[in-house]
Amino acid sequence: MSDFPQDIYTEPKDISVDTLANLGPLRALAGVWQGERGLDVKPKAEGPKKQAYVERIELQPIDPQTNGPQLLYGLRYHTHITKPGLVKTYHDQVGYWLWEPATGTVIHTLTIPRGQTAMASGTAAADAKSFELVAQEGLQTWGICSAPFLQYAFRTVEFRIKVTVNDDGSWGYEEDTVLMIRGQAEPFHHTDRNLLKKIAEPTPNPLAR
Repeated sequence: MSDFPQDIYTEPKDISVDTLANLGPLRALAGVWQGERGLDVKPKAEGPKKQAYVERIELQPIDPQTNGPQLLYGLRYHTHITKPGLVKTYHDQVGYWLWEPATGTVIHTLTIPRGQTAMASGTAAADAKSFELVAQEGLQTWGICSAPFLQYAFRTVEFRIKVTVNDDGSWGYEEDTVLMIRGQAEPFHHTDRNLLKKIAEPTPNPLAR
């Protein structure tokens, strides 16, 4: 906390309205993407089950955000996932990817419609091609919050995501959601990974249009 300024109200003056030019390592993620070969390893009563999935994720720039002197640039995202050949939603997720240039902090928020939200963070250079973010249960910042049933039956104690941007413009992620499942002594690693290819360019944020 000692690194924060005494003046918590005055906003910075050097704010660029062009979010796409100020996203640091998140710039490569902006746009609309498709992933055809996702793999989910999830818990079942009989043990881990592998499930292939197809993913569409849209990441669009938002206007610069300030918390007093803090300045953030970011992407609003929506992920929609189905099983191959099916219409029914397998997974739906919304949130933000945020970049704080002053500290090199990357923030990932996620909310899913099964009663769970999390905020993960990590640090990276502005030109980084790979970075990893972590959220942990019980923290007041960079934490995890679950509805009562999930907390009772499938308690999430850690969420970790690693993003890698490839030379051909594609990018991929590897996620590890660590669960304490009721009736099991050992943690379960619920993992997801996919490779995403761009199908549409991003739309500039409102102030930059």
